[in-house]
Amino acid sequence: MVFIHSSKMVSEKMNFTSLDVTLQRIKMIENQFQSLASYGAPQKPSEDFQKILDTSIENKKNVNSVSRGEINDLIDKYSAQAGLDVDFVKAVINQESGFNPNATSKCGAMGLMQLMPGTAQGLGVMNAYDPEQNIQGGTKYLKGLMDRFDNNKSLALAAYNAGPNAVKKYGGIPPYLETQNYVKSVLARYDRIKEAGK
Repeated sequence: MVFIHSSKMVSEKMNFTSLDVTLQRIKMIENQFQSLASYGAPQKPSEDFQKILDTSIENKKNVNSVSRGEINDLIDKYSAQAGLDVDFVKAVINQESGFNPNATSKCGAMGLMQLMPGTAQGLGVMNAYDPEQNIQGGTKYLKGLMDRFDNNKSLALAAYNAGPNAVKKYGGIPPYLETQNYVKSVLARYDRIKEAGK
């Protein structure tokens, strides 16, 4: 194996943000799963393991019966902590989960702000179905995207939906219909929330 080090590579490595590190970890985990699958490891967990996993997830979900008022208080707290517009965070949560702390997407995103397992772990979220942990981690992640894309809400939202590398690759909102609709929908909701608050 040959390693080539150039000053450009070193400087690029030094510019990694915590978001980049999290994304690298996610990619590394995905590669490990693909590697295991290529060696004949089972693609689906055993039935017993799946039952344990499902029970664990249900137990984590069931502890989270919180009121909308409590959720709004958490949004206020962690939006302020992250320096984000509270109405913007509410618009994201509405789009992501409809304010359901137990929401799980078909691709495995969890909780109010629909954190993927690797992203949640990288943000220090131990239980993504816990509203406080989810909002704390999700606002931290969203703030990182806002910083990365110069406070451009459209680009930060596109990155939240499609990943920051896709936004970087296309130099803007990626040409994915889902992402384009996501950005429009969240921004429209944000405008409605702002108007209602006047």
